Amino acid sequence: MPKPRTNNSELPTTQLRVAIVCDWLTGTGGAERVVLELHRMFPEAPIYTSQYDSRGKLWQGDDWFKNADVRTLWLQKLPKSFKKFLPVLRARAFSRLDLSQYDLVISSSGAEAKAVKTGPNTVHVCYCHAPTHYYWSRYEEYMQRPGFGIFNPLARLCLKLLVGPMRRADYRAAQGPDYLIANSIHTMSQIKRYYRRDSTVVHPPVDVERFALAPKQKTNRHGFLVVGRQTPYKRIDLAVAACSKLDLPLKVIGDGPDHQKLVKMAGPRVNFLTGISDKELPWHFQQAQAFIFPAVDDFGIVAVEALAAGTPVIAYKAGGALDYVKEGKTGMFFEEQSVDCLSDTLDKFRPDRIKKSDSTQAASQFSPNVFAENIRKFIASKT
Repeated sequence: MPKPRTNNSELPTTQLRVAIVCDWLTGTGGAERVVLELHRMFPEAPIYTSQYDSRGKLWQGDDWFKNADVRTLWLQKLPKSFKKFLPVLRARAFSRLDLSQYDLVISSSGAEAKAVKTGPNTVHVCYCHAPTHYYWSRYEEYMQRPGFGIFNPLARLCLKLLVGPMRRADYRAAQGPDYLIANSIHTMSQIKRYYRRDSTVVHPPVDVERFALAPKQKTNRHGFLVVGRQTPYKRIDLAVAACSKLDLPLKVIGDGPDHQKLVKMAGPRVNFLTGISDKELPWHFQQAQAFIFPAVDDFGIVAVEALAAGTPVIAYKAGGALDYVKEGKTGMFFEEQSVDCLSDTLDKFRPDRIKKSDSTQAASQFSPNVFAENIRKFIASKT
């Protein structure tokens, strides 16, 4: 429940003392994109985070946060050998971070950042990317593949012993924010299931302009495309297997621990591309007949990027895809995460029946401007 406030309920948003908090800033994913847009909305607000790597924030040679006041916690000084222990350490560090001097705290969190301390006169809005995966929806996956190599048996034992108290701590942390924003209807349901809280959906910002076709640009579309880190839960194996079964052309862009496994199972018309730059990526989206999205994702920014390129999405009927894939208009769904089910859908797909304009129009609803406007309206209604 929102905490009582006594002195800032009438303050205009522009006069609020604002702080931004996030789990980490070490890559260029969807969570970092949310923080970037929040920084653009509140350029004077400091950004508190556990670890920051400016080298990981480069896109076309530019550091996203070069002009931001980024304040790292003591975890920034830890050696890389401590990386595997960071969830426990982050939970401890954020729960001791006192931000009660601010009128408004916005946490962008799919892990521990939501645990920060705030006072009775602070409004804390948490933009929740998902209830913490490794305690809740993907706990079994982490148990199967802890990522410790030869120490996996020990890691499984520790995770099994710690998951109970860490779940309880994560649940308590999720009760702290006054308001929760979910990035999709799927995440809203997950918040209700695991945290027993209501939330409001505000879709994340997608750089749709970068993927958009130029006016009157002609494309010779051919084959299918799948993009992403090649890990088990992304289910890229389904796309590879289905296209191999039907002898359909498929581009697989990305890399990851499953790369060699995917290469071995691929048919002759499956082409693997690693090292594709951000600058090159839009062209590959614009050349595909359809983008295959076989995972259950909390939102799925990459699929919206495909729509922005005028490329329909063939998605597993679950997760964030339900918010933007419209059957027969912006793509198609397959009902089961199986090779046979995806193969049947690919076999039925007719690209000439889907208008590129419908896909680009759908993607425009997820632009950074739309995100910023929705966040402003939400904050204005709560402060």
